[in-house]
Formats: sequence, C-alpha cells, structure tokens
Amino acid sequence: MKGYGQFCPLALTAEIVGERWTPLVLRELVMGASRYNEIQRGVPRMSPALLAKRLRTLEKAGIVERILEGRRTRYVLTEAGRDLAPAVEALAVWGKTWLPATLSRDQADTDLVMWDMPRRINLDRVPETRTVLRFEFVDQTKDKRRRWIVGDRSGVELCIVDPGFEVDLYLTTDSRTMVWVWLGDLPLKSAIAEGRIQLDGPQALRKAFPSWLVLSALSTIPRRQPFRAA
Repeated sequence: MKGYGQFCPLALTAEIVGERWTPLVLRELVMGASRYNEIQRGVPRMSPALLAKRLRTLEKAGIVERILEGRRTRYVLTEAGRDLAPAVEALAVWGKTWLPATLSRDQADTDLVMWDMPRRINLDRVPETRTVLRFEFVDQTKDKRRRWIVGDRSGVELCIVDPGFEVDLYLTTDSRTMVWVWLGDLPLKSAIAEGRIQLDGPQALRKAFPSWLVLSALSTIPRRQPFRAA
C-alpha cells in the first residue's frame, strides 16, 4: 500500500491496519484465532499468500507476535495489538448500527457463521452426551451445503465433512436467513415459527435448540436503519 505521505498518527496507522483484508485478519485475532488455519477460516476468500504477507506486516509493526512451538506457529496480539481491539470492535458496532441491513447472496457467507458458532454456544444448555447437529443450506453449492456441529457440555467443534456419527438434530435453511438470525436481525424463534428454519429430530432437542445459541456478539446491537427480511 502506498503511504499517505503525512505524519498524522491516523495516516500512519491507516497505512498499516487499513490495507485490504487487514481489519478482518485483526478481527479473527481479536476473537481468539491464533493458528494460521484458524485465521484463514475466518477469511476464506483471502489468498494464503496475501494472508501470510499481512501477518508479516502486522508482525513488523509490532501488532502481532509469531511464536514457534516445535513445528507449529501461533500468532498472538502484542500489547499494542490488544490495544487495537476496542477500535476493531467499534468499527463492527458502527457497521451494525448505521449501515443498511442489505445482504446479497454473495455476502451471505454461512461458513463465517459456522466458524463463529462453536465459540458462541451456551455449553450449559447442550445435552451432556455427544450431540450431532447437521446444518443444510439449500442455496449453497455441494461443497458448502452441509456443516456439522458435534459436542457435549465439555465443548463443541465444527466439522466441514461428515464426522460419521448419527445425526441427532437436522436444521435446514437458506444462507441469508442464517446470517440474519446470527446478526440478531431476525429472531431465531420467529424464523422457526415461520418455517424459514426447519428443525427435524426429537421434540426435546427441537424445543431446546434456541437456548443453545448465544448468537453473534453484534446480535444485541440495534440497527438505526430498518431491517426488512426479503
């Protein structure tokens, strides 16, 4: 990125954190991702080469520290990086508050929702024994159509391929509905009642499911622009 040619601290900061994709890389680091593959899952359309380049830039700027653990590498925010977290969060809150609640099919990235979901599940509410949820997004291509959440009260994980266990609860919906629910624009119970989300499985699991999801950290931020689900 060509510099702004100004000594202003804002200009100097923007030269580092304002490059394309960098704010999203910072978002993943702020949310707890530390392995390269974990970060990449949060920015699936970013090329591996560009991600590596952005991480090097952040490391050089003293925002990220690269830690070698045997053959594995972790990327963690330094004190300076952690100090950026409120700014990253403030931008996300501003976007939820002031930008129109439009959502094209291209923007409705369900993998971003599914990657975030295991971090936002109320483990106290899920069954004590292993439970398997299969999500089916009817408008997605074959490779992104199905995802699985597997776990119990000790923890859950996302599977992008069939884990091979018997499914306990099936959820069928479309991408935009899932994103609207995740962002708090469409109440989960309303989406289920209206048939926008279909649940198939034992009645006890269907009834309990809404209490499992904490939803996005932005779901409680009200929009100033009226939301209209298409």
